[in-house]
Amino acid sequence: MNNREIFFRNIGLTSNFPLDIEIECARGIYMYAPDGKQYIDLVSGVSVSNIGHCHPAVVAAVKEQTEKYMHLMVYGEIIQSPQVRFAELLTQQLPTSLDCVYFVNSGAEATDGAMKLAKRFTRRFEICAFKNAYHGSAQGSMSGLGSECLKRNFRPLIPGTTFLPYDNFDVIQLITEKHAAVIVEPVQGEGGMIVPQKGFLKALRDRCDQTGALLIFDEIQTGFGRTGSLFRFQRENVVPDILCCAKAMGGGMPLGAFISSKNILQSLTDNPPLGHITTFGGHPVSCAAALAQLKVLLEENLISTAEAKGALFRKLLKDHPAVKEIRGVGLMLAVEMESEAAFSKLFGKLTDRGIITDPFLFNTASFRIAPPLIITERQIEECCATIRRCMDAL
Repeated sequence: MNNREIFFRNIGLTSNFPLDIEIECARGIYMYAPDGKQYIDLVSGVSVSNIGHCHPAVVAAVKEQTEKYMHLMVYGEIIQSPQVRFAELLTQQLPTSLDCVYFVNSGAEATDGAMKLAKRFTRRFEICAFKNAYHGSAQGSMSGLGSECLKRNFRPLIPGTTFLPYDNFDVIQLITEKHAAVIVEPVQGEGGMIVPQKGFLKALRDRCDQTGALLIFDEIQTGFGRTGSLFRFQRENVVPDILCCAKAMGGGMPLGAFISSKNILQSLTDNPPLGHITTFGGHPVSCAAALAQLKVLLEENLISTAEAKGALFRKLLKDHPAVKEIRGVGLMLAVEMESEAAFSKLFGKLTDRGIITDPFLFNTASFRIAPPLIITERQIEECCATIRRCMDAL
């Protein structure tokens, strides 16, 4: 049997309509099929490959670490250099109130851990989330998922979750002293790259301060340079109590974390001890890759170019009659078309012409533009020319 046949027979699929493209290798912004066909990656594994596929610094770090050691012991028991060095460099980029990192394996785990931490610290159990939010597919994180269609067949989930309209100042007073936490994306990813009005995140911060609820920022998609700063909250001048990150964090390796103050995170260590544990969280190879990718982001001037590159995509696509709207910030964009059917037609043409993109979970008339941050202006121009030709053919 060939790989495609085995894929459909032996791999558990997430839908009945996968992309169905085999990739043999990937470098930079490109992915290559076994027959040599080249694809431009406009998805970055959904904001994972921020410094490109197989960046030499990450590959070298992974190779070096695998020759030293891989898994040693469950997380939190043995001092491992890749973990501590990465945590040190990462927290140096953050406010002093975010000085303690709890490593996990993924964004969903980061969300689950953050929710548990908020409940443990505040001694409350209710959570406030937002409509069209996506925080992961584990049962805990799914409880904060703001779309009933994706979770109705998995109920009962964790009780006590309030859902508010996103970017609506009028409903903030519904956050009360009963809430352990408010969890929010500084830019809603799967809602279709929705950027809140100026002051909305600050209003959430103020209300959390008033009620004693912890403010959790889910920066799993927005983190590590994609929006023009290392994390989006740094542009908003609003500091969360807990920061969730994953995706681009590991430079292509699986890694996530929830980050808070030492005081807050310390509450997981007693009553009961081992209140949150993970076997592979903070895997040394993943942390070595993460340290390498963070150094690349900080040293190669990639973060500061994200806004200009995103603006170039907007400039080259916004005037096409098939484009209804372009939303987002930096290299985290959504191009909305007239309908889901219109995008469906475009999607096939783009794939045939070597452009990899995808729709959003809660906005299927829009497609994602989130390439690796290393994409050049010339590559953007070539990519947009191809997209426009495909739109012309609709």
